[in-house]
Parts: sequence; structure tokens; C-alpha cells
Amino acid sequence: MRAMQELRHVFGEIRYEIVRTIAEGGMGTVCEAVQHGVGEFGKTVAMKFIRGEYASVPEFRSNFIGEARLVADLVHTNIVQTYHLGEMGGELYMVMEYVDGVNLDQFLRRHRSAGELLPPRLAVFIVSRVCRGLAYAHAKRGRDGSLLGIVHRDVGPKNIMLAVAGDVKLTDFGIAKARDLMYNAEGEVIAGKDDYLSPEQARREVTDGRADLFACGIVLAEMLLGRNPFSAETAEGTHANILGMPLPDFCSLREEIDGDLAAILRRALERDRDARYQTAHEMMQSLEYYLYKDGYGPTNEKLAEYMRSFAQRHPVARPRPFKLKCFA
Repeated sequence: MRAMQELRHVFGEIRYEIVRTIAEGGMGTVCEAVQHGVGEFGKTVAMKFIRGEYASVPEFRSNFIGEARLVADLVHTNIVQTYHLGEMGGELYMVMEYVDGVNLDQFLRRHRSAGELLPPRLAVFIVSRVCRGLAYAHAKRGRDGSLLGIVHRDVGPKNIMLAVAGDVKLTDFGIAKARDLMYNAEGEVIAGKDDYLSPEQARREVTDGRADLFACGIVLAEMLLGRNPFSAETAEGTHANILGMPLPDFCSLREEIDGDLAAILRRALERDRDARYQTAHEMMQSLEYYLYKDGYGPTNEKLAEYMRSFAQRHPVARPRPFKLKCFA
């Protein structure tokens, strides 16, 4: 016990040095940083900050802290891990696993610019890994053994990371909901991005894990078609399409989409959630059976190989690192 009490004092020696800005949003910034320890120890991490003007607003502070509390114990290969929540000079920050790669939105935009589509089996593989992460999160129980009831509610290309090593990781549980950990007033507001809402989100209904599976169906359709089939010029138009637009004949839109894959898409995109896949594990099994029923199929290494090949054919400049500030 005395040894553990003494070890607590070591944590004061950790220092974070910011290297570059990775992404900026309306309420926060994500940076690449180096976590320094004693001696020459250094570990690359990601740091997520809430903007100063929001850090003093109780609602935003509560949501940011709630996100950190929610994901603190989510340890899964397909979910970006969170290591630490801190505050410096009134600025809240979260220290997370650094993923060396791109998000799926960036990868899709690069494909559109190049006039190419992702290979269908790799698209299925990516969504199957997202479903693996969701299956774990949806089934997660708290320290008291009770089901947390986690619903991500913001599954979309910007929140799916593709590592250069081929790992697929779901991130940003910022608007997720869970019992006793976070609260968003479903029924009063729409939580989620307009282009990736489930019908129940668009109707402002209370959601469960099946809402995330509809979003997975949209993401899969977008990868296969090169466009989101529900997107319209306005949010209202997109909501209307999600709620009532007849689903297209996917097989006729791309030759490589066979009947089995089209059936998976149709079931994931069922407006009636009782007719949809009922769990992320069930959807994952359908995707994996499609991929591996005839033997060998896509792997992390195959995805990594494709990403390297695509990058060589369509290179982009990597931003130069620059140092901003340190957090002790």
C-alpha cells in the first residue's frame, strides 16, 4: 500500500508538448502531441481541447467531462482509447490514443477527387470493424455491473479513423448517451449530423443502439457508391430522404454490388428499427459472413496495403509539424 501511495507522486512529472493541429471544429481542437516522462521517455498522443469560450459554460464542460468519463473504460481495438482528462489555465483537455492515418471522410474525398471508388470488400471490411467496436460499446457494463446503454449517435466518416497499419477505429463519443453518464434531450433536439441520422433521430425520438446501425448502413452505401444516397441540398431535404426516400436498386448502381451485399444494405437501412439488424454483433456477423464465407478475405494488412498503394498513386503533402505550447 505504501508503494502505491508513493507512486502517485510520479504522475506530476508527465508533460505534454503539442506538435501540430490535426483538426479544428466549432467547439474544439484536436492536436498531435508528445507525452514526456522521466528520462528520454516520449509517447505520441492526441489531445482534444474545448475552446476557451466554451470551457466556462457549464453545459459544455459537463458534456466534455461526460465524454471522457464515458470512454475512459472503453478499451477495444476498434475504438480510440482515452487516457486522461485534465485542465490547465481553465482549458479542459483530453488525452487520447494517436492514430497515424486519416479519417474515412478524408479518404473518401481523396477517392472522389481521383474519380475512384473503394473496392467493395474493403468497404464492407471497414464497416464490419466499426460494428465490432459498436458491439463492444453497446454491451459495455459499468463498474456496478449494470448495462450502460451507450449509443454513439454520431457514426459517420469523420468519426471513423483508418490507420496506416490498417486498423479501423471509431472515435468521438462527444454526443453519445449512456445511463447516468451523459444526457442529451432526445425529443427536443436532433443529436447527430444530418447526413448520417437514423429515422428515429430525424423524428427526435429516443434512440437505442439500432440508430448506430442505420448510420453504418449509410456509411457503407457511401463507400460503395461514392456518395451519400440520402444527402440533399438542405438539412430538411436530407431528413425527408432518410425518412421516406425509396431505397435505390444498389445492384444497378454498381456492378460489383451483388444481391447478398444489397440485402445487407437494405436491412441496415430499414426505417422500422424492429426490421433492422437488432444488434451491432448481428450486423457484424452478416458482414463477416459475406467477406469470409468462401475462405480468405480482407484483413488489416490488406487495407494497409491498399492505403499505401492509393497514397502512392495520389500523393498529398503532409503538413509540417510546429510546436505550440506545453502542458505540465
